[in-house]
Amino acid sequence: MEKQNLKAFLYLLPALIFLGLFLVYPLVDVFVYSFEEGYSSASQSFFGVGDYNYSYVLHDPYFTRALINTVVLVLVTVPVSTGLALMISCALVRIRKLRSLFQTLYFLPYVTNTLAVGMVFMVLFKTTPYSEGVVNMLIRLVGGTGVDFIDGPWWAKMFVLCFYTIWIVMPFKILILTSALASVNPVYYDVARVDGTSPGRIFRRVTLPLISPSVFYLVITGFIGAFKAYSDAVALFGTNLNAAGMNTLVGYVFDMLYRDGGGYPSYASAAAIILFAIVLTITVINLLVSRKHVHYS
Repeated sequence: MEKQNLKAFLYLLPALIFLGLFLVYPLVDVFVYSFEEGYSSASQSFFGVGDYNYSYVLHDPYFTRALINTVVLVLVTVPVSTGLALMISCALVRIRKLRSLFQTLYFLPYVTNTLAVGMVFMVLFKTTPYSEGVVNMLIRLVGGTGVDFIDGPWWAKMFVLCFYTIWIVMPFKILILTSALASVNPVYYDVARVDGTSPGRIFRRVTLPLISPSVFYLVITGFIGAFKAYSDAVALFGTNLNAAGMNTLVGYVFDMLYRDGGGYPSYASAAAIILFAIVLTITVINLLVSRKHVHYS
């Protein structure tokens, strides 16, 4: 038995070394940097150790705005995209002819370049001296008042960002949920119908429990992905997200490292650790909830 355990450990050793070098070590290094006050990457020196970096970041209005934007993005896009993906997947499963064609069409936004999709959304929503945008044209046709969704009020820009994010992430969720629904044994549905169970109750009591592992996986990865959002905002509002008021937590970390007025790895490290703590906390909460609501058998 000990020989077999040693052999298994040797098989895992390359992966453990890889994870240690490229995942564990950088995380520990960032954690150390976050407590080094006044760290200079040029001289590799700092003048103190303490929690000043965390205090600075938590009191920085740019960080507060990035945190609010990220939280709103998470709370809106994760449940909406998962719910819409589940509805579309249920409809696709019922389609027998041209099912593969519809699945391919729904998956296209996921494989399309993010910046290219962002350009399309700018054409739809951006107001220019020459055009008010396709969406504003439709709003005026029904008697509404046009809104500048790209350079206008915060709620309008957040609406576009949420819409864009849902559009990008939903195809992958449709693919996963369609596969999960297709793997459900039809016998369960036949038995439920024989007992006179209504379609709604069949969905709640049969379908959802059987595909709950896939739904849980999408919720977890959705939360993590939404908290790491950055390229979506850049595609819509440009690189100066602070000026647009649409920065995210990842964008804040990047600004602290590289943008104009940046070059503060200690502040960036503190913000990265705060983001890591938030994501880890939400993941743990989801894991605890899944013990009751996710059925793997």
